[in-house]
Amino acid sequence: MSSDSNKRLELWKQYSETRDAALREKLILEYSYLIKYIAGRLNIYFGPNVEYDDLVGFGVFGLIDAIDKFDINKGVKFETYASLRIRGSIIDSIREMDWVPRSLRQKNKEFERICAEIENQLGHSASDAEIAERLGISLDEFYKLLNDVNLTSIISLEEFLEQNYEMEVDLSDTDKNDHPEKHMELEEIKEILGDAIDKLPEKERTVITLYYFEELTLKEISAIMKVSESRISQLHTKAILRLRGKLGRHKALLSE
Repeated sequence: MSSDSNKRLELWKQYSETRDAALREKLILEYSYLIKYIAGRLNIYFGPNVEYDDLVGFGVFGLIDAIDKFDINKGVKFETYASLRIRGSIIDSIREMDWVPRSLRQKNKEFERICAEIENQLGHSASDAEIAERLGISLDEFYKLLNDVNLTSIISLEEFLEQNYEMEVDLSDTDKNDHPEKHMELEEIKEILGDAIDKLPEKERTVITLYYFEELTLKEISAIMKVSESRISQLHTKAILRLRGKLGRHKALLSE
């Protein structure tokens, strides 16, 4: 174990025994990098609508909550536990603001439907101009809509992947034998999702790959692709709406 790890472990032991406020402050500083990283990742959903510093502020509450509730004797890695708390705190804070109007949520659904329709009819991913035309708006209005729609996409592909990853971990061999239909459905959804990602327009596919599989932040992806952060945010939104449209059609077919 490294000297840094030993120091952290000793700090945790002292705090667990004393619950001293000064020690808690040290732990907050020790793990503050987690807040910055998670805020940088979630920032891709909000573009210019929410300041990065506000996301960091919301995340602080999650870190404090994680420190107060963490049990060092359970053998769970604190970084994993805290990351979930920080992410949840940021998302809960955004949702509590409740400034996404119902009309925007409806636009989100309409966007998904139009993307799916164009792809089915024309056999290719819908272009910005084609979507704008179907929505009956100009391209400028379309790009503004993308920034706004981002706010409705907090429950996104990331959570879908996390949920199914957890399902896969929890699905023992016995469960697979007892519930083969559930295992088959999961495998089919993963296959559909992989195929859908492969068929995304190149720039959107690159953003999805860098964000979800390379786990880069909005700023890092912007630097790699040499376009603005707001443009990356727009590409992410379009990709998510396309993928959710495909997964939505799949779920509808399963429930028929």
